[in-house]
Order: sequence, then structure tokens, then C-alpha cells
Amino acid sequence: MSSTSGPGPAAGWWIVRNPSAGGGREVAARLRRALLDHRVDAEVVVSQSAGHVADLVAEGRSRGLARFAAVGGDGTAHLVLNGLMAHPWPQPPTLAIIPAGSGSDFIRTFALPRTVEGGVALLGGGQVYRCDIGKVEGRFGERWFLNAANVGVVAAAAARAGRLPAPLGALRYGAAFWLSLAGFRPADVVVDLGGRRIEQRALAVVVANGQFFGGGLNVAPQASLIDGILDVEVFAGPRWLAFEVMPRVIGGHHLRHRAVKRGRASALTITVPDDWPVEADGELLGQGPVRITAHPGAIDFVI
Repeated sequence: MSSTSGPGPAAGWWIVRNPSAGGGREVAARLRRALLDHRVDAEVVVSQSAGHVADLVAEGRSRGLARFAAVGGDGTAHLVLNGLMAHPWPQPPTLAIIPAGSGSDFIRTFALPRTVEGGVALLGGGQVYRCDIGKVEGRFGERWFLNAANVGVVAAAAARAGRLPAPLGALRYGAAFWLSLAGFRPADVVVDLGGRRIEQRALAVVVANGQFFGGGLNVAPQASLIDGILDVEVFAGPRWLAFEVMPRVIGGHHLRHRAVKRGRASALTITVPDDWPVEADGELLGQGPVRITAHPGAIDFVI
């Protein structure tokens, strides 16, 4: 499909499945049955690696498709999003998530079904919600994100969670946080929000587009996906304060705690030590200072 002219997009769905998400063959069988039950016109392709996802998205686009679904968790959706944003679109592309991973936190903001069958049902009868996404830029290059970008101990925990046993499910994120916190030292952080600066000795900086991450934690309860603004939270040290803050994060009651400094911005820079990890949507990107920007109405998300 031409990015600027030519016929309209084809009608079907291009579904990218992560073969390691949710039990592999069982998910594949459930997906096939659900597509038949809901009479969804779709082609399912299976990724062989993280890098392969971009190639699959490019193939779907070359066939004239503008509706894409990710089968997996937030990491799979992150890869599909980045594949989409590697191309120009005359209108925002449509993205859906068919949850099959251990995280799938982005869809919690919409209270969407958390099953393969529920995700497929939305392909046949859901509505689209034009929403914002974010972009994070650093020494590693640039990456787009749906849900959140994190710098510091939260990013370290996201990286560690992927190495913990899969049967722990969403509990991996909580376990990884406490394990990472034990060896993570606070450092001086500067967050420039474009007119306001937060300077703090801190453990983490969270930049949220959606409301939930970290295995269902309500980290950014006031975040909106349609205002062109990112929610920013700086979590101050020392480490022992985390024992006060984290229980409040579960229900989104932490914003008034003295250890949390909050701001909002459409663009910001975060200056941190060069070895601080950076992640987005649960995917480790690299290390060091970053610039993060909101991109309003960049995709149509299926709800």
C-alpha cells in the first residue's frame, strides 16, 4: 500500500503471534477456534524472534493491511507497535491485543477481557479508540511505547522479571522488584519537563501513557491516553521508603506520598547515571539519559 495514495486498506486482520506466549500450541489452537467462532477474516503469522516481528508487520503492510493484532503480552504489542511506526501511514493504523502473555497490563486501562477468546471477540465487534503513544530516545536509538517507559530500579526489575520462572506469572514482576531494589543505589536525577524541573535523589523515574504496569500495579492512576500528555513520577530514595510506597501503588494511592514527585509533560528529558537501565513496555532498551515525547492520536486501539 502506498503511504500517501492509491486504494484504501484491505479489510482483514494481520495477526502476529508470539509462539512462546501463554503455552505455545495451546494458544495457537484456542486462537484458531476463536477466529472461526467469531468469523474473523484474518491471517496469522508467527514470529521467530523479536527482530522478525518488524519484518512480519512490513509484510502485512505490503499486502495493503492496516489492521494488526499482537498475540502475547505487552512485549509482543510493543514490538508490533514499533513495526507499525517504522512506516508512514495516511491514517493511524489499527492495533489490537489478544492477551496471551504474563503481563498484558496495557489493556487493564480499558478493563478489556484478558483471554484469547475475549481478545478475538473484539476483532469482530469492538470499537476503535484513537490514542496517544510515546517515544523514548537515548544512546540505544529510538523506540515507541504504548504503556510506559521507566528508568532506574523499575527498569532493572522489568529486565529481571523476564529471567524468573514463567510459572510465577504476574508475580514475577513483584519478586523482580524486591530483588532488584536490594542492590540498587539511589542517585541524583534531573527531570526537565519544559518549564519545570524535578531534581531529586531517586531510585526510579516512571513515564506513563497508560495506568497499569508491573503485573497489574496502578502506577499512574491519573494518566490519560487521549490528552497528548505523559504522566511523570519520580520515586525518591532511600530504599527503605519503597516499603511504604509499594503497598500503596497496588491501588493507586501513592501519589501523595512524600517519596513521590509528580509532573506532566508532552516532552521531557531525564538525566541519570550512564549505567541506569531504561525499559519500555517491559522491554529493556539500554542505559543512560533519555528524551521522551508524547505523540497524540498515533494509533487506533481496539476496545
